[in-house]
Amino acid sequence: MQTKTLKELAEYVGATIQGDPNAVITSVAAIEIAKQGQITFISNKKYIPQLHTTKASAVITNIKEPCSTNLLIIDDPYYAFMQIVVLMHGHRKHKNCGISPKASIDKTARIGKNCNIYDHAFISENVTIGDNCTIYPGAFVGPGTTVGNDCILYANAVVYDDCIVGDRVIIQAGGVVGQDGFGFATHKGVHHKIPQIGKAIIEDDVEIGSCAVIERGTISDTVIGKGTKVGDMVAIGHGTVVGPYCLLVPQVGISGSATLGHHCVIAGQAGIVGHIKIGNLVTIGAQAGVINNVPDGSTIVGAPAIDAGQAKRAYPLISTLPEMRKALKSIEKRLNKLEGNE
Repeated sequence: MQTKTLKELAEYVGATIQGDPNAVITSVAAIEIAKQGQITFISNKKYIPQLHTTKASAVITNIKEPCSTNLLIIDDPYYAFMQIVVLMHGHRKHKNCGISPKASIDKTARIGKNCNIYDHAFISENVTIGDNCTIYPGAFVGPGTTVGNDCILYANAVVYDDCIVGDRVIIQAGGVVGQDGFGFATHKGVHHKIPQIGKAIIEDDVEIGSCAVIERGTISDTVIGKGTKVGDMVAIGHGTVVGPYCLLVPQVGISGSATLGHHCVIAGQAGIVGHIKIGNLVTIGAQAGVINNVPDGSTIVGAPAIDAGQAKRAYPLISTLPEMRKALKSIEKRLNKLEGNE
């Protein structure tokens, strides 16, 4: 952790100072709990009142507001906050242990420079591990798999056989890449397993959360695009292609052979059926059930998922449907009487 003046932080992120440039910042904190010497951020106008109550020494914001607190004013305060957190606190440090004699590494495996492989990690035959990788205890890398440079496999992460993992990929504890897809042929009431002969390909800068599962393809490969972040307990089915820079929030489920474009945001517990196409820049709300193709730029919510604008008008009516039905029945009965049908 480092100590910086507000002026130094402003220069680092390219912000404008409102207040004392010599204010000393020692750490970061959330606005509700920030204290003297700490910096925080606000990016939503509804939190403006907290500018006047926070005890933080400085607030990063895109909102110009007269207040007694020092401000760092910048267009993207959340990104600036991230930069300052990294500067002052850094990412998790990994112990430089080298290659443990207690790790199980096949003699045909090729291990790059400056790798740290902890006790009881298992590296199978014909595996290639790039430079500067960290592989924690209990992690498993299957036969024929390639792992790029600067990757981190946390404890009990599993990468099955013949997978391809790019550079700077992080697989959190218990994450799984390349397990068999959920593929069965049912014949006369019996479910027969279909061999899953495709690969799982994880492109550069992907992060896979704890207990998330990326199935290998049945025939065509499963692909997770560059820069995509996969949350905890996400399940991605066989043959699915996820475009670059998507955000899949924890507990999302995507069935096999779906296709997602770039920069999609899929909120928690949303479910997507197989063999459909989700366009670019699509946002899908929490617990949505997506059963049809989705055009570029759409925001959809609900189950079944519909356009968010329509949903705001339609879904509030659900609770009144019984009364509406009762009223319609009454009107229908009166009309029948007037028309002499009763």
